[in-house]
Amino acid sequence: MQAVFNAVAAIGTVWIFAIMLLIVADVVGRNFLAAPITGVAEISARSVVAIVFLMLPAATLNGTLIRADFLLRGIRLYSRRAVHVLDTLFALIGAVLFVLVAIAAWPDTHEAWVSSEFFGVRGVWTLPTLPFHLLVVLGSGATSIAFVTVAFESAKLAKSEKGH
Repeated sequence: MQAVFNAVAAIGTVWIFAIMLLIVADVVGRNFLAAPITGVAEISARSVVAIVFLMLPAATLNGTLIRADFLLRGIRLYSRRAVHVLDTLFALIGAVLFVLVAIAAWPDTHEAWVSSEFFGVRGVWTLPTLPFHLLVVLGSGATSIAFVTVAFESAKLAKSEKGH
């Protein structure tokens, strides 16, 4: 599972590079050629959200999500088991929250699917919204699965620290 999530995150990294090139091309076209690229702002805005949800599962599973751990560092001095218990609780709460995000995002995804929703300017350029909505739902579900995995690992560590 970690290899799959890392591969998906790598796709997000390549996507970031592609968006960066698109923005640079737009700036060059706009300022030096008086020919901006249509839709760069809209594509970039939608891409940022999609990229985040591509990278969240790997960051969760790899333990690289940003968090303030100053409290945990203090607790660790007295009880490593307590830190593992808190990590387990954090992961379980994260799993529930991302299931809720997926559930909340599903109606928009379904609507984009059945209505063939698009963004852009009809006749100039358009892009379907379904892939962007779907990445939020799938990324949330995958992040929830990653959090459940982390919860199991943390619970195992808490159990092994029981006698210490």
